[in-house]
Amino acid sequence: MALIIQKYGGTSLGDAGKIKKVAHRIRDTYLDGNNVVVVVSAMGGDTDRLLDLARDITDQPDEREQDVLVATGEQVSISLLAMALKSLGINAISFLAQQVMIQTDNAFGKARILKIDSDKILKALKERMVPVIAGFQGIDEMGNITTLGRGGSDTSAVAIAAALKADICEIYTDVEGVFTTDPNVCSEARKLDKISYDEMLEMASLGAKVLQIRSVQFAKKYQVPILVRSSFQDTKGTLVTMEDKDMESVIVSGITYDKDEAKITVTKVPDRPGIASKLFTPISEANIVVDMIIQNVGTDGLTDLTFTVSEADFEKALELVRDTAREIDAQEVLADPNIAKVSIVGMGMRSHSGIASTMFTVLAREGINIAMISTSEIKISCVIESKYTELAVRILHDAFGLGENKEA
Repeated sequence: MALIIQKYGGTSLGDAGKIKKVAHRIRDTYLDGNNVVVVVSAMGGDTDRLLDLARDITDQPDEREQDVLVATGEQVSISLLAMALKSLGINAISFLAQQVMIQTDNAFGKARILKIDSDKILKALKERMVPVIAGFQGIDEMGNITTLGRGGSDTSAVAIAAALKADICEIYTDVEGVFTTDPNVCSEARKLDKISYDEMLEMASLGAKVLQIRSVQFAKKYQVPILVRSSFQDTKGTLVTMEDKDMESVIVSGITYDKDEAKITVTKVPDRPGIASKLFTPISEANIVVDMIIQNVGTDGLTDLTFTVSEADFEKALELVRDTAREIDAQEVLADPNIAKVSIVGMGMRSHSGIASTMFTVLAREGINIAMISTSEIKISCVIESKYTELAVRILHDAFGLGENKEA
């Protein structure tokens, strides 16, 4: 008897008909003799609707109260899915995150899971029930409702799988698996049968929307296999798992892009110890994640410093940087929200040369200027003008032979 965690996203639960189909899939898994725990998001569009309501009230909603508001979306979906399962003769029980004690820190809107009390879940499984648990949310040590950020239900599901030592965590979504790039941008995108945790981590951090990065971090740390599958088609999906020898033979596994990026440059910054700390500490304290950072070689005791943040955090970061720039006597702060990050990812890049030069040559051939470059062992990222994003993805996908009829 396997223990299977199944997570269903908002598109899988868009209306009553879709919820009933999900219930049938869960029933089939259960009747095959498996123990099943289900984690769900809010119904499709509900979270956005609730956020819009908050913004109708105020331009800057209180973060605690906003979490209380948006967490109600999952309460609706868990109750409806539990009802659907019971109507099929499956003994199901719904749980909010605070009922099964998914404890988080108190970073409202971006909370991190600290621990999970699995007693209630295990008790339900022992009684051959199907626990249906609200994803995306938790509770801090003061009893406040928290949310984990967009895509947080993936993290909830993998964290629960890790806590229960589940055999596999199945993530059901509106795509068939992990592709070599976004099929909506490149018609030749190919579904991967499997991908390593490290490659998936890079792809998730670089803009791939299939899995939230923190869910992959949990999976890698606790060695939880993730199977990404379609809610609407009975296809094999993509297995996210430990690296094997076959994976390193593939030089580039995927091309990602992220338009949710903005660039901030601080010019003529005093080039002395402690200045970078003064710039980035207020940003860190505001729970804003900085992505790429470039500092020019200093001349005459001054330097320029450029970094990127998410578009959602751009205005807040810009305000903080302008305050700090005045304190440290920097010359000016420049802002550019019209950028995108395009990246290539692959385990084989560790043992093959010439990958970077190929990427730069292909972009230059199309007149695409590179503003920033960042690398790791298995990825190369370039910041470009956002208007060239789709073109860059397509030409790179072709240049590295990732299409449907090509060997990657």
